[in-house]
Amino acid sequence: MSSSEQSQTEGTLLQRTGARLSARVERWMPSPFIFAILLTYIVFVIGVLIEGAGPVQMVQYWFDGFWVLLSFTMQAVLILVTGFVLAYHPFIQNQIKRLLSIPSTARQGILLVALIAMVTAWFHWGLGLIVGALLAREMGRQANERGLNIHYPLLCVAGYMGLALTWNMGLSGASVLLMNTPGNIFIEQGIIDQLVPVTETIFHPYMVSLLVISIAYSLVVLYFLSPPDSKSDGITEFLPESELTEANVRAGETTATDGSGEEGPEKDRVGDDAPDSPTPSDKMNNSRLIGGVIAVTGVVFAIYTFATRGLNALNLNTVNFAFLFIGFALFTSPQAYEERFAEAIDSTGDIILQFPFYAGIIGMTQNSGLAETIAESIVSFAGPETYPAAVVIISAVVNTFVPSGGGEWTVIGPIVVPAAQDLGVPLGQTLVAYTFGASLADLVQPFWALPLLAITDMRARDIFGYAIMMLLMMLPFVLIAVIVIPYAGGFWAGIVPF
Repeated sequence: MSSSEQSQTEGTLLQRTGARLSARVERWMPSPFIFAILLTYIVFVIGVLIEGAGPVQMVQYWFDGFWVLLSFTMQAVLILVTGFVLAYHPFIQNQIKRLLSIPSTARQGILLVALIAMVTAWFHWGLGLIVGALLAREMGRQANERGLNIHYPLLCVAGYMGLALTWNMGLSGASVLLMNTPGNIFIEQGIIDQLVPVTETIFHPYMVSLLVISIAYSLVVLYFLSPPDSKSDGITEFLPESELTEANVRAGETTATDGSGEEGPEKDRVGDDAPDSPTPSDKMNNSRLIGGVIAVTGVVFAIYTFATRGLNALNLNTVNFAFLFIGFALFTSPQAYEERFAEAIDSTGDIILQFPFYAGIIGMTQNSGLAETIAESIVSFAGPETYPAAVVIISAVVNTFVPSGGGEWTVIGPIVVPAAQDLGVPLGQTLVAYTFGASLADLVQPFWALPLLAITDMRARDIFGYAIMMLLMMLPFVLIAVIVIPYAGGFWAGIVPF
């Protein structure tokens, strides 16, 4: 009997439930692309049967929706790629190795990976996703070397917790940045008449307190969900040991100089025709002067923008601009940065393929009236006090079909914002509640886990049993917290001048 089978019959109730759920999901969960196609069929059928739309009409909605997220897709890809480039810089990787040498037990390793992933994702979700994946793989490798019996599927979920909890509440959260972006769709449609500053969302005490206690609670859940050492499946149960040498940061790679003066993935050379001495074009391609000047210019301008405009400068474009040039400044060599950027693009292939399918789902849910039906049916049971919890549920449900913080908000925002205004619920509080639901839904929606799965060499079905278990434990906690913690006044008065 394997350790995973033993864990279904031994251990605490939480550990047994997690193991059994993991076994069921591993048996039944399809690949992320098939998951997207099945969701397309489900929304199509519901639109026909419940909303009364004709089959041809639903196909037209699907086709029209395919192209509505092209601009946002590019913004999302840039966020992921710029985070990827930073995460794979040798300095970052060396720090990861040093940090992961600290844990002396399997549970400590899981908690450290989760904490770093969640904190990093708050600053930049793309960086948090890639760093979380690297942390999980490296911790699994080190645990194997040091004889720590760490359960690799749960370790991968720990590395995914940045996307599953903190990213949407942070500096690159799509929905909150969208509402602070001039000329956004909500202003164009007359739903709101002014921007919603990040001081009412990301940096409001309501958001900060919810985030802190949610992170703490998630770590407690991970601790008690961790199987005993004797019932844990280590990384070698999923990856051949030959791929776990220290040089292999990712599967199948060896190290060589990447042009940044540090070690990195080895580049293929064509035959033996490489020149003995660099040509003028080679010198320009690798010139730190040429690359450094424009990189520093970009970084300085980003600093100037935030210094002159303050927190209100935070939006999707400024975040992408800042991290693009921060990464460039670290590498300075144009060719090294270009090569690393090209490698990062490979990790976005599945996202670029699947995003139009989810955009098609947006088209069907929005134009058929399905999204409005879902939102209004839930809102109808809510009052001013319970409305934030209702928004969490709406967000989580819709995000399962539309796994895009910004894309989903454009679908349900026009419904929940007017309802919030009618109930007298602050718009900032509504946005905060939305971000929690959208993030937690990623624990059942594998779309954004694609880069993590590639780096950790895992399948969605290997880890999402534990991800769903985390959702079942986190959701009731968040629903209570968004109601109990006040948004303004009370004990917040005078603490922070927002």
